[in-house]
Amino acid sequence: MKRWLRQRVDAAYEQLLSREISGAPTHVAVIQDGNRRYARRKGNDAPQGHRAGAKTTERVLEWCQDVGVEELTLYAFSTENFDRPDEENEALFDLLCEKLREFADADRVHDNEVRIRAIGDVDRLPERVREAVDYAERRTRGYDRFVLNIALAYGGRSQLLEAVRGVAADVEAGEVSPDDIEVETIEDRLYEQPVRDVDLIIRTGGDERTSNFLPWHANGNEAAVFFCTPYWPEFSKTDFLRGIRTYEHRAESWRRTRARRALALLGAISDAELAEAQSIVERFRDSLPTAERPDPEELEAGENEQVDGIDSSGRAAD
Repeated sequence: MKRWLRQRVDAAYEQLLSREISGAPTHVAVIQDGNRRYARRKGNDAPQGHRAGAKTTERVLEWCQDVGVEELTLYAFSTENFDRPDEENEALFDLLCEKLREFADADRVHDNEVRIRAIGDVDRLPERVREAVDYAERRTRGYDRFVLNIALAYGGRSQLLEAVRGVAADVEAGEVSPDDIEVETIEDRLYEQPVRDVDLIIRTGGDERTSNFLPWHANGNEAAVFFCTPYWPEFSKTDFLRGIRTYEHRAESWRRTRARRALALLGAISDAELAEAQSIVERFRDSLPTAERPDPEELEAGENEQVDGIDSSGRAAD
């Protein structure tokens, strides 16, 4: 009876969250933590926990497509994982081979035009895993409706280090001028294919850290982060929707901040910046509390006259 009631409550909460969500992040990155602890709690070995987690991965892919996410990155195997027992890693490598080929052949992957890509130092992986990666990438190369990145032998710092080394080598060879180095110069060397900025990081298993995951694309974009306690095999759609809601609250806070900054600047900027600031205020006006919202007439007046005693040229009014 208690289990039945719990299921009813969970279903009702999931419906409530679904109604509350009005938008979705473009790129979600997931740290799938807790597979081994889940297995130990069940009295099983680590490989059984990873296999249970693989089922959750399939469901999360569907949930992302349901709410409109366009790119999903899964932290499947880090560079630190090489230090785990060989028998555990070999079982995980077998599972990765199985799932990569299964995904690459799945009707739902092709029906939804999912492109599968691996990011990380894939050359460090066993040959059978590299072959499975190549198979999945070749089978889905022509798709672009949804991107599924699998982070394998991945370490955020090592990826950045290799990118910087590449830029330094080009500078030394005279192929790139230091003055020409921009954000895109680094990004072009991080991965073979572009990766969108991360909007939301989800980590399961109870730890509250991002573990060197996509630092360039997450930290630089001030991504929202959602930590939750369920182990990865137990991660539910309700947990996923709570993560999406965290992103929405973060995005709403960002819009309020932008609007407030623009309002503060309206009275002290030049003609060239005035139109942009007014555009920001108008765009994010509804995100401000009612008491802080300027009247449309005030914004229009600021275009031709003055705001807070300062005219459109930035000079104090007489």
